Amino acid sequence: MSKTQKLVAIKGMNDILPPESARWEWLEEKVRNLMERFAYRNMRTPIVEPTALFVRGLGEVTDIVEKEMYSFEDKLNGEHLTLRPEATAGVVRAVVEHTMLYEGGKRLYYMGPMFRHEKPQRGRYRQFHQVGAEALGFPGAEVDAELILLANSLWEEIGLQNVELQLNSLGQPEERKAHRSALIAYLEQNVDALDEDARRRLYSNPLRILDTKNPAMQDLVNAAPRLFDFLGEASLKHFDTVKAILDANGVKWTMNPRLVRGMDYYNLTVFEFVTTQLGSQGTICGGGRYDYLIEEVGGKPAPAVGWALGAERVLELLKEQGSQVPALVPDVYAIVPDAGSLPQVIAALQKLRAAGVSVQMHTSSGEGMGSMKSQFKKADASGARFALVFGADELARGAVTVKSMRDGEGRQSEQSLDAIGTWAGTLKISG
Repeated sequence: MSKTQKLVAIKGMNDILPPESARWEWLEEKVRNLMERFAYRNMRTPIVEPTALFVRGLGEVTDIVEKEMYSFEDKLNGEHLTLRPEATAGVVRAVVEHTMLYEGGKRLYYMGPMFRHEKPQRGRYRQFHQVGAEALGFPGAEVDAELILLANSLWEEIGLQNVELQLNSLGQPEERKAHRSALIAYLEQNVDALDEDARRRLYSNPLRILDTKNPAMQDLVNAAPRLFDFLGEASLKHFDTVKAILDANGVKWTMNPRLVRGMDYYNLTVFEFVTTQLGSQGTICGGGRYDYLIEEVGGKPAPAVGWALGAERVLELLKEQGSQVPALVPDVYAIVPDAGSLPQVIAALQKLRAAGVSVQMHTSSGEGMGSMKSQFKKADASGARFALVFGADELARGAVTVKSMRDGEGRQSEQSLDAIGTWAGTLKISG
């Protein structure tokens, strides 16, 4: 009989294991705390959505819809479904479906996995994770600025450095229409200089040609008509307000007239936070205003603005910069010389856990608890700040020995098991 084939994860869809998962939990906790301070509320949408949601919301000629979505037909009812490649469309669908804007605007955030079928590379995977913030129902430029300040505050909170904010404005549909005509005319005059991808997009999505990474086309796109030159008074005023608020808060930014974002639903303010430390995958957070998406998915017209960051890229950049993310280690490690005392010991450990102390208990090997030396060795390897020694003599006195593992002196004291509530707080890392 042949051995059963070993099953492994799908390429580009990675397991996140301890201790690496502790870095993710740390980032997620930072996000939750910051979102609360900005009064954004958590929202969770399904991983699978109707394919039509993304075709309608993202645009049929975007790379995501054309090449990257994981789409399939439901065998039970024939529905066309897709693993979400991004979350904004799903958030908008839920807001519309549940009439969430009936009583006014909403500030929302999400965290979770997204899926795109593309070549895995550093910071870019087939299953990747996004954190996003969306403000729906607010037309003012101050909310655009608020969201940028929110992202910038997160970088400060987690100690992320060397991140540059780039801004642009895409104006309104009529302004983009006028620019589109001028852009197509310009590109038609230079069609011989276009690569295959640009020629394919020439009439379907010419704005995306400006975002090409092809070095041979850089001079061409640099000389192309700029959308910013087609903006009217209202669009310019909106953009000026965003810039003024950022300036007043000491947030540095640069103007990038070629910044267009990847989805069709953006208008007015668009922005990206970029770095040069992750190679070609330099964008770690991007977003902007999308005032027409809510109507596009079947809701009443309403303004909206938001951003999303790539969790993998943020964590990779932190690692690249040598930032020390706190490791998750237990507060105490319980050393138990005699297996016969386990019922009494575990009862004490449960009281400690109820008091908020993180406890790792030594377990038997099936042939006893092991020597004190081996238990102390495991206590040290666990990273715990304290070892609790439940020796026979201590237990007979209704006590436990608390031994420091991290002060270099090995100080110890004896504490009463009946008074756990009075001394448990001294064991906590946060205490």
